[in-house]
Parts: sequence; C-alpha cells; structure tokens
Amino acid sequence: MLRSDVSAGHAREGAEQRTTGSSSGPARPRAGDGSADDDGLVRLVTTAGDRVEDPVHDPWVTDVDDDALVALYEDMVVVRRFDVEATALQRQGQLGLWPPLIGQEAAQVGSARAMRPDDFVFSSYRENGVAYCRGADPTDLVRVWRGTALSGWDPWALHMATPQIVVASQAVHATGYALGCRMDGSDAAAVTYFGDGATSKGDVHEAMVFAASGAAPVVFFCQNNQFAISEPVGLVATRPLADRAPGYGIPSVRVDGNDVLAVLAVTRAALDRARRGDGPTFVEAVTYRQGPHTTSDDPTRYVDTAVHAQWAERDPILRVERLLHQRGALSEERTHDVKEKAEEFAHRMREGCLGLEAPPPLSLFDHVLVEPTATLRRQREEHAAYLAMFDDEAVR
Repeated sequence: MLRSDVSAGHAREGAEQRTTGSSSGPARPRAGDGSADDDGLVRLVTTAGDRVEDPVHDPWVTDVDDDALVALYEDMVVVRRFDVEATALQRQGQLGLWPPLIGQEAAQVGSARAMRPDDFVFSSYRENGVAYCRGADPTDLVRVWRGTALSGWDPWALHMATPQIVVASQAVHATGYALGCRMDGSDAAAVTYFGDGATSKGDVHEAMVFAASGAAPVVFFCQNNQFAISEPVGLVATRPLADRAPGYGIPSVRVDGNDVLAVLAVTRAALDRARRGDGPTFVEAVTYRQGPHTTSDDPTRYVDTAVHAQWAERDPILRVERLLHQRGALSEERTHDVKEKAEEFAHRMREGCLGLEAPPPLSLFDHVLVEPTATLRRQREEHAAYLAMFDDEAVR
C-alpha cells in the first residue's frame, strides 16, 4: 500500500531527482513514438497506459503496488465526481461560484499523497482535490462558496491553510511557515500551490528569493494548466516556467501533470530534499484545465477545440485506468466500489451544501483574534447597534 512518508534512505541512494540549474538536460528514457509522450517531461506512465522505466524516479515509487495505484485512481475518481457536483450546485444557484479542477486530478492527488500529515499546505482556490486528500469533509469544501463561512475548515486540523483568493499570496505565506519550521528544528515542510498565471506575480518571485536565501523547506508546486483565466501561458512565458526558479538558486523539475505516479515521485523527492535541509524546489506540473477558470468563465471564447481534444486523450484518470487494466488490477467489483464511493461523497456534498444556514451577522467578529481588542469590541458594538435598527430579529 502507499506509504505516507518515504524516507531519504528509501530512494535517494544513487537516485537523486534530476533537479538542476536549468529545466533542460539529458533526455530521459521515453517511448520514442513522436507523440506527446516524447516531450522531455518526467513521465512514468504514458497516455496509452504503458509503464515507462526511469532509473532516476522509479526508486521513489517502489512502494506503489497495484493496491496503492488503485487507491490513487479512486482518489482521482472521487475528486472529479465531487468537482462535477459542485459545478452543478453552482449552476442551480446553490453556490455563488466554483473553481473547477477537472483535468488536474493527477497533479493534485499525486502531490498531496506525497506529503506527511505534519506538512502544511498553502493553496490557491482550486486545490479542492488536495483538500480532499488532507481529509476535508464534503461540506467543508463548499462553505465558502455558498457564502456561509470565511473558511471552510480548521487549518490546523487539516494542516492546510484557508485557500487564498488573492493570486500568489500563498507562496509568501508558505515560505514564512517553512522558515519557521527550520528555526524550530522540525523536518516538516510546506507546499504551496499556484497556477501558471501566478508566476507572473511578484509574490511568487519574492517568496523564492526568501526561500532560496534561507534554505526554506518549501516546495513551490506550479500547476501549469495552460491558461491564466483566458490568457495562454505562451503569452507570458517564452520558456518553460520551471526555468524561472534557477535564477534564484532553486532547482526545478518539469513533470507530466497528468501522470499521477510521476507527480508522486517528483514531489516525494522535492520533500525529501527539503527535509534534509537542502532548501526549496520548484515543480512545474504540466497539465490542462479541461473546464472553465471558474463557473463565471466561458472557455469556448478562447479554447482551441482541437487542442482541447488532444488533451482529453491525455486525461489523467483514463491513463491510470488503462494501466490498471493492463495489469489486471481493476476488476468490475472494484470499479463499482470506486464509483459508489464517489457518488456517496458527492451526495454528502450536496446534502451538506443545502443544509448550510446563514450565520448570525455578529459571528463575523468571532475568531478574528485570540483575545478581542478594544477596537474589535467597539466595532462589534457598532455593528450590533446598526442591526438593532431593523425589526427583523432574524438579522441579529
């Protein structure tokens, strides 16, 4: 079964992850069919479902037997199912907004399952798949998007901070936390998630400056899903995004973000490097956002349908499914169980969403500070006086 932690000795001997001062370098063994599987990314499973040998990265996933692979497959199926359900809830007027992650399941599940429980996640608004792997309840995933809470879960319970809406801010938060881990003598690490668009924001670059200078145990995990809302990544990056990190002294690696096994391997290696005190790593997971940026977006206005069809063939769930069928590891019974779990989670999400009630207005002042200050108490009193102007007791 999949281990929650892979120690340095498990895989590092003679098999360091190839992270260099540049994302270029010697080509790795690949299926030489001239297809997208020949693009130089770290890849362990081809789009056809064939397992590719890689002496550098295979040692990081030797514990991933058929059962563990099925578990990763199940994670992705569940994540996609509740993502579709949340989109439906928004279309039905039950959520104000939802940021779909369809197509990015392997990047999120593979990286999330590489972490230990005491590692801390700092994400953007799209990493609901990561939150699921960290133990988020179905209802927790929709509280903020229904407008009934400022945070969907207790960050300390999941070791995952409140999703950041302000693009790229989480990279700075993660670096600060990671530096704190180092000062405390802990071997826990921080992982921050952001999209390709965020790499054009100053916060990501400022975070990398501090992380490199302080050898912070942080993994910068960029999900390059090809679009910063509607702008293609090629508009702002003439070279791979991973090439930006070495300028700060941070090694980087480009991985097939639709290959859950490869993502697991490179993230484990990056976390191991962080725990050894060797500092940050930048991971560019090259994937594709199959849906809209958010449910307020219309991707048909800017997406090339031919390119979309090509990426659909590289679907992360379909790829693992093909591999499992080749191995005879995915029976009809197991497939049925996976689908049932996905349906059950989606059902709980819907029921939980519909059962959420608007919080009392004055609860806005709860949990702002550990101990309320005079200013906070005055603000609460002023807001209470304002509410008292209305006859409807419900607003209080």
